[in-house]
Amino acid sequence: MARWDPWHGCKKYSEGCLHCYIYKGDQKRGVDTSQIVRTRDFYKPVERLKNGNYKMKPGLVYLAFSTDFLVEEADGWRDECWDMIRQRQDCRFLFLTKRIERFAGCLPADWGTGYENVVVCCTVENQKNAERRLAVFQELPIRHRLITAQPLLEDLDIESYLPGVEGVTVGGESDREGRPLDYDWVLHIREQCVRQNVSFTFRQCGTHFLKDGKAYTIPTRQLCSQARKAGIDFLAQ
Repeated sequence: MARWDPWHGCKKYSEGCLHCYIYKGDQKRGVDTSQIVRTRDFYKPVERLKNGNYKMKPGLVYLAFSTDFLVEEADGWRDECWDMIRQRQDCRFLFLTKRIERFAGCLPADWGTGYENVVVCCTVENQKNAERRLAVFQELPIRHRLITAQPLLEDLDIESYLPGVEGVTVGGESDREGRPLDYDWVLHIREQCVRQNVSFTFRQCGTHFLKDGKAYTIPTRQLCSQARKAGIDFLAQ
């Protein structure tokens, strides 16, 4: 798999952004995350080797993981990205967004019912934002759609929004001052996915994790491995 960040930087948008890992990383490097700038990798998907082959190999591409692909400041650059995505039909581009209400206004003219090689993942963190964003998400012309609840900040009821969704990923917040993740919330979302036959992935515990009435503090390096040990991932049939 590859990663393509055509621009860097973002603006905090909702409750889930409080302890954003991009902001934390940029702060250590003295970078102002609120400044959205094009990167040297802007044309990465179409760069070629001397033999004419693409430098970026076919397969899954994580798109704009250091920003939001729909951030307003990138409106002048996005059309070029759509052109490159259209050109690389051998790649499958996946991006996450909290700005799903901007999606319809950011599409290329030939989008139609969606590009086959684009996967859109709507990010939610609490019930309020889940209801607002997913109500929009389910009405959009998208061929491949996912939901990510990370960081999950409270119990969610999202079952009515699951038809047409290919997968749901859940995870906690990775930060010493992060808000706790209750395992019961994770299991509740899993139950909803199982009933609707939607794949479910428990990606990571939170640094502060609640299970069976006990509070745990988990080292960052163990957050994902502890989630895998739970053995609760579900693959839709």
